[in-house]
Amino acid sequence: MSEPPLTDDGHYVVIKGRRWRATDPAIPEARRTELTRILMAWRREVRRRKGTAEEAAARAGVHAAKVALGERGTPPWWEQTDAQRRARWEADVPEPDGGDSP
Repeated sequence: MSEPPLTDDGHYVVIKGRRWRATDPAIPEARRTELTRILMAWRREVRRRKGTAEEAAARAGVHAAKVALGERGTPPWWEQTDAQRRARWEADVPEPDGGDSP
């Protein structure tokens, strides 16, 4: 599967005509892979917990992973210093099966 197209500035991906914030390209590949795996696990957890008291915690896990990837958060990754970007992607992001809650 190919990567979705980026805007000219590289800040957004375009999917079905809609812009979404792109993952920070400076994240080391191994860490990006790990964060993406965690994000997908939390998304599965949201589906499993839909309509229950645990749904909010699962959604918080999705949010934490997306912030670490640079897809959410303020300021956006392209306005952060190198130190801020590194601190963001190196921050601990809990996993759903780890017993931690985000």
